[in-house]
Amino acid sequence: MPTYRYLALDLEGRRRRDVIQAENERHARELLSDRGLFARRLEEIRGARQRRRGQRLDAERLTLLTRQLATLIDAGIPIGQALEALASQADREAARALLLSLVNRVREGYSLADSLKAHPASFDRLYVALVAAGERAGQLPQVLERLADHLERSQRQRQKAKGALVYPLVLVLVSVGVVSGLMTYVVPRLAAQFERSDMTLPWLTRGLIALADAMQSLGPWLLATLLLLGLAAARSLRRPAIRLKVDRRLLTLPRLGELLLLLDSARLTRTLAILTLSGIPLVDALRVSRDTLANACLRHHLGEVEEAVTSGVSLHRALADTGRFSPTLLHMVASGESSGRLGEMLERVAATQESAFSRRVDMALALFEPLIILAMGGVVLTIVLAILLPIMSLNSAMAL
Repeated sequence: MPTYRYLALDLEGRRRRDVIQAENERHARELLSDRGLFARRLEEIRGARQRRRGQRLDAERLTLLTRQLATLIDAGIPIGQALEALASQADREAARALLLSLVNRVREGYSLADSLKAHPASFDRLYVALVAAGERAGQLPQVLERLADHLERSQRQRQKAKGALVYPLVLVLVSVGVVSGLMTYVVPRLAAQFERSDMTLPWLTRGLIALADAMQSLGPWLLATLLLLGLAAARSLRRPAIRLKVDRRLLTLPRLGELLLLLDSARLTRTLAILTLSGIPLVDALRVSRDTLANACLRHHLGEVEEAVTSGVSLHRALADTGRFSPTLLHMVASGESSGRLGEMLERVAATQESAFSRRVDMALALFEPLIILAMGGVVLTIVLAILLPIMSLNSAMAL
């Protein structure tokens, strides 16, 4: 059944925008009229346009949708009716259009997994693979619950990683802004006062004034250059070869590399655990897990692991050959393979990696804040000394 986007007026003359399902345009107008709405504009959402406008769901809504769908299906409600119920209570037009699109495909005879493939921006390969595995095994509600738990953990982990980067960046930007304000507004005015006195300025003051003059004359050009370099770097990182080199270099950095490796190791083991426990073959699980990694170098290594496992090499041996994963991770994977409990061991490894990542991020933030404050204090102290030294010299000369 087609989906229509409409603009209508209610009985009080207020505008209403939403989407509605109907057999044709005339049927849509009749349905709107039954609701007390007078259609001003009616437009069918078709094909790529529907996917482009209606498919995007944020992480929070996707998690809620997954958990609600699991509850409804577990209660014995057919998938089509469950999706229709969720569409009726969606709070945004885009989400409602997406759900109605899924309802249409399910009623046309497609499986839920095949229906989700039409919206790759909202439902990634991991999501689709797990839903397909749940449908094959007849355990779709359980798989959806597990998937919702995974989405919640991923969201918390993503917020933790962003906090680890955003908070120091904000501190640095505030510090740079304060120092720039002192150098471009305060120091030049004091320098003009010193020039009128014809006194010999200390070397620290002369250097500060020279730096302030340089910032005023070259500052806009320097800022423009930095912006251009940033845009050029962003464009370069879109090239796979350059991104691979940069990500490989990032992994070798003393502290940052360890954090990035921990984060992606936790993603890998958690995703593999969910997939293997859902009955998906290991080779397919590796192929899907590869897309969840943020580091291009680790994605490249996981491709090598997939090829090795396909040729008959054990998972722990293939991971060890990359030289990127910790001995603890490799030992637990080997133990899981030998005991036939790989999924459970991968879950334990993921929990260990996530806990280690959280501890290191908290420690880094706890150390970084006082370091930034000390550095900021040192810079401000230098500026204050450069200003006070000539004032103190002038006071001494006047006292004599």
